[in-house]
Amino acid sequence: MYKWIGLLLVFFSFTAKAQELNCNLKVNYQMITDANPQVFKTLERALSDVMNNTKWSTRNFARSERIDCTMVFTITAYDSGSFSATLQVQSSRPVFNSTYSSPVFNFNDKDISFRYTEGENLIYNPNSADSNLMAVISFYANIIIGLDADTFQKNGGTKYYEAAQNMASLAQGGNYKGWSQQESGNQNRYFLINNIMSNTFTPFREALYNYHFLALDKMADNQKEAKEKAIVAIKELSQLHSVRPNSLLMRVFFDAKADEVVGIFSSGPAVTMTGLVETLNRISPLNGSKWNNIK
Repeated sequence: MYKWIGLLLVFFSFTAKAQELNCNLKVNYQMITDANPQVFKTLERALSDVMNNTKWSTRNFARSERIDCTMVFTITAYDSGSFSATLQVQSSRPVFNSTYSSPVFNFNDKDISFRYTEGENLIYNPNSADSNLMAVISFYANIIIGLDADTFQKNGGTKYYEAAQNMASLAQGGNYKGWSQQESGNQNRYFLINNIMSNTFTPFREALYNYHFLALDKMADNQKEAKEKAIVAIKELSQLHSVRPNSLLMRVFFDAKADEVVGIFSSGPAVTMTGLVETLNRISPLNGSKWNNIK
């Protein structure tokens, strides 16, 4: 009796500390009117199971530490197991001593194609990109975990980015869009991970840590000091902009953070913000209408 109880406790302890993600995954197939909806529902369940039940790394996460994220596949074309889609990926992390969850990643992948057969087993293999669908979701799983780790520890996400970069390299042999540096626009998966891993973009990763761990996580203790730390993080991004203006990672940061930045500097104790709005307008001009709300 006690032996079985012990085994159960070991089992539940392992499962509670295995998976890294708490992913709300949806498949939107409203654009497809001439196919059996069941295949899309089955795909959604299969992808949700993979995202939430796969152990993506060697690190153990307590259930309360799992990273909240969402993935929305919008199917744009379907023909006999061949899918075209866009993918919106978002993630967030809790802020210390608060009920607030801070957005970390908000990215739209506009060109995904893959094959999937209803009932097909989707299994993560870090050394294979035979399935472009698995390559894409494992890539973003590691990006999400890496960004989250960078917000808690300086350069904490490196090993997860390495896994994402390895998958991107493997996937280049499949001739699917999104993995090649030859594609126009410099906005795809190849450029996302290679920019993150480039020494040129070290200020981006440093800003993730300084903004979240040294600023947001200190808001409950000393809001004025925390706001000043947030300004330091933005200045780090300004230095990056001077070297690489209009970079993908700058857009990645502010696609997630623009509204939050406005909220931080539009309330609470006053801090010296000389040049802040001008800096924000320079490094993220697409959010200019939002920066004008900072008073």
